[in-house]
Amino acid sequence: MEEVQTFVTHLECGLTGERFEPDRVHGLSSAGRPLLVHYDLDAIRDGVSQPDLIGRPPELWRYREFLPVRRKANIVSLGETMTPLLPVPKLQTGAGPLMVKDEGRLPTGSFKSRGLCMAVSMAKELGITRIAMPTNGNAGAALAAYATRAGIQSFVFCPEDTPEVNVREIAAQGARVWRVNGLINDCGKIVADGKQAVGWFDLSTLKEPYRIEGKKTMGLELAEQMQWKLPDVIMYPTGGGTGLIGMWKAFQELQAIGWIHGRLPRMIAVQATGCAPIVRAYEAGERHAELWTNAHTVATGIRVPAAVGDFLILQAVRDSNGFAVAVDDDAIMAAHRTCAQQEGVLLCPEGAATLAAYQQAVAAGRISSDESVVLFNCATGLKYPLPAVSQTLDRHQPIDYQQFRTE
Repeated sequence: MEEVQTFVTHLECGLTGERFEPDRVHGLSSAGRPLLVHYDLDAIRDGVSQPDLIGRPPELWRYREFLPVRRKANIVSLGETMTPLLPVPKLQTGAGPLMVKDEGRLPTGSFKSRGLCMAVSMAKELGITRIAMPTNGNAGAALAAYATRAGIQSFVFCPEDTPEVNVREIAAQGARVWRVNGLINDCGKIVADGKQAVGWFDLSTLKEPYRIEGKKTMGLELAEQMQWKLPDVIMYPTGGGTGLIGMWKAFQELQAIGWIHGRLPRMIAVQATGCAPIVRAYEAGERHAELWTNAHTVATGIRVPAAVGDFLILQAVRDSNGFAVAVDDDAIMAAHRTCAQQEGVLLCPEGAATLAAYQQAVAAGRISSDESVVLFNCATGLKYPLPAVSQTLDRHQPIDYQQFRTE
């Protein structure tokens, strides 16, 4: 079985620093906190260079030295292409460029493909045959697709108001799926409580080490797309926060091997006012975020009342001189309309939240007009309900062509 060159040395608890052996099945650390994968960065620096990437396929796996999968036969892929970085100049407020990283181009239509392809590949490598997870929609769809491709059974639990398209695509792609009368944390309890009874592996956000490594590729890819000069600010829709944590990890690894230099981007965690535990903890100066009760927002992907990696999100935000900010649903939907109608970019609600947060942060002076900013759009807007269109024409009647004139 052909091996991929990998440089994993060990796993480490993100809170306590406790070390764990690689190549074994791990969930949370003994402290109940996420495990982070560590690499021999000196060996990566000696083993690969930026020019080496040029001839590789434009996909996630081009960064294989930074990833944990050891055997090519265990890579589970659906074609994880590089996603475009789109300038949106009509929406920027000054000289600093504003760009959207459009993750909706990935398989299953969201950035969850990055994390789940890596987690499922590692599950295959480690001999896991049953996986369960809670989801607000897109993660479950990605799990269903990758687990089916890998020949692994998957069980998915969704809040009862999960968009119908998500529930149906989860089922269509081979997972067993249930609606639950509660939120994602309630679904997560069902998964955790069923581990012993059913024998499934809990693939909840940050309760295994490898989704972070898949999401990390957003940072690697962004750095390469920007010729190894990162933006001043990254605005990221934050629920469980895997992507924000993963990107910050990627930037630190790139800095350590000398591929990027200078100040790292300010990481901005964007939440909704109806579910903002990270924002509340940030503003209070706390290391951990308390459970948010009665969580609600149109941006269901960031409706996460409690995140097991809360301290890692807050640490990245603070270490980068960033901040956490919440926007309300009206601002989210207004930003959604503005981006579609002015730039032709159909954001998902969570992506629209980053645009709303950008607009508010610039107005408040928290982002200067000359800073370069990247907004992360985490899924295709086609997965979400769109406004109804009622205009019709009767071809059998005279057409009033004056109605089509625009001034």
